[in-house]
Formats: sequence, structure tokens, C-alpha cells
Amino acid sequence: MMAPRRFLPSISSLLALEAVERLGSATAAAEELSLTHSAVSRQLKTLEGQLGLPLVFRDGARLALTPVAKDYCQTVRACLQDLSRASLALKANPLGGSLNLSILPAFGIHWLAPRLRSFAEAHPEISVNLSTRLAPFDFAQDTFDAAIHYGQRNWSGVEYLGIAPEYVLPVASPRLIPQPLTQARALLDYPLLHLETRPDAWESWFAGHGLQLPKQRGMLIDQFTTMAQAAAHDFGVALLPSYLAESEIRNGRLVSAFGVPVLAPGRYYLVWPEARPIRAPLQKFTAWLRGIL
Repeated sequence: MMAPRRFLPSISSLLALEAVERLGSATAAAEELSLTHSAVSRQLKTLEGQLGLPLVFRDGARLALTPVAKDYCQTVRACLQDLSRASLALKANPLGGSLNLSILPAFGIHWLAPRLRSFAEAHPEISVNLSTRLAPFDFAQDTFDAAIHYGQRNWSGVEYLGIAPEYVLPVASPRLIPQPLTQARALLDYPLLHLETRPDAWESWFAGHGLQLPKQRGMLIDQFTTMAQAAAHDFGVALLPSYLAESEIRNGRLVSAFGVPVLAPGRYYLVWPEARPIRAPLQKFTAWLRGIL
């Protein structure tokens, strides 16, 4: 239900408040908004009258926000940003909807992006906006329609669509390991590169080969693409998803360190909030995704 109009201040007065709080003075706010100092002051007075409480300390020509106004401004700024993003999305795609999708960087680049062309051709009316998130987040606090998730079905409050399993392969620079090793145990003689979001990946891989991983050593890295780069520069052995490992092996930057790709414990999913009505762009996207799996 929409709030009564008396509680909805004008955009002009909110812009003035936000600019004063962010820039620290009415003079700077006036310059950014292409207004006079007195015009900014009038906008703030209008806002105070509408809300029924003081928002500004006035000391001659100087203005300073009250503590409650500063708190209020955090919400105002978020609302203005949401409105700006929505307007930008509308301008970018005036004939159809948009789909805001959170992706995992390596999977998004190497698996999803090459396939998105067919979705774009089938649904030119939908603009797909991609943004990176490395871990689960609160859909209620963000603007995403859906997200790519890796792991188990442990993201609460979401619907799941299984996309693909993951196979992993140890890879290294050809200078570090010129020829594939003949025993998995031999990898323990090299520094191992670890992914922040999968701290037990190597432990699981060694367990699958009947070995117990001793105390971990080696670099801790936040993304697979950065890990591949580190491995290419001889920092250690990387345990990469096969879709990324095979690409790096083809271009000669990395070589297989041991064996063949093996199934990892986790799986890739598309997830979306179960409490939110599903929008038409997401319905079309999930239908397309099911069709290519």
C-alpha cells in the first residue's frame, strides 16, 4: 500500500538534503545541483515543514544537519539510488523488462556468458544486467531478481534450479610442473593455492584420492580467475573448475598437474527469493535455462 502523499517529500528537497549531507555544506550542494545557496536553504525548509521537525542547524549562512537528519539521509540516498537505477534500466530497454542477475565471476564468464547470446536472441525485449557476488546475500536488501549459487542447497528462503555439477582439476605453470605427476601425494611437495569461499576444496580432493591433507599452506585468493593468474606465475598449484582449467591449458598458460577432472562436492544453482512474486523476465530466463540443460 502506498504511503499517504503527505509523507512523500519532493525529489528536489530530498536531493538537496542528500547533497548537503554528502558534501558537507549548502554551498557545495548548491554548486552540484546548479542552484543558489538560498534555493537549497528553501528546499530544506520545505522538507522540514512537511516532516514537522527540524533537520538543520542554522548559524547565519551556514547549515549543518541534525543527527536525525543524517540518519534519515541514509535511507533517502538508498531510495534515490534505486530510483536512478530503475530509470537507467528503463531508458536502456524501453520496450521490455530487465533481469538483474548476480553471478559468480568465473562461472559467469566461462559458462554462462557464452550461452547468453541465445537468450538475448530469443528475448530481445529483456535486458540482462550482470553483477558479481561471491557469497549468498539477503535478497530483501538487494535488487537482484536471481543469483548463481555454488555449493549445497543451503541458501535459506530461495527456490533452486540445478544448473550443472562441477569437475575440478589441479593445474600449474609448465615451469613449476613440466610433466603431470604420477601420484596425487606428490602434490603435497608444492604450495597449494586456496579459494576463500571454498577453504576445504583441496581437503575434499585429497580425501577423494585416499589422502589426508596436512596443515594448509599457500596463498588464499578470492576468485578463480585470480588463482589461475597466480598459478601461471608459479605461485603454486591451483584446483580449478574444468571449464576454466581447460581454457587455460588450451592457451598454454597452465598444464594439468595430475590426473583427470573429478567431481566436486558442490553444484551450481540458479536461486531466487521464494517470498517474492516471480517477474516475467525471470520466468522466461528460467524456462530458457531449463531448455538448454
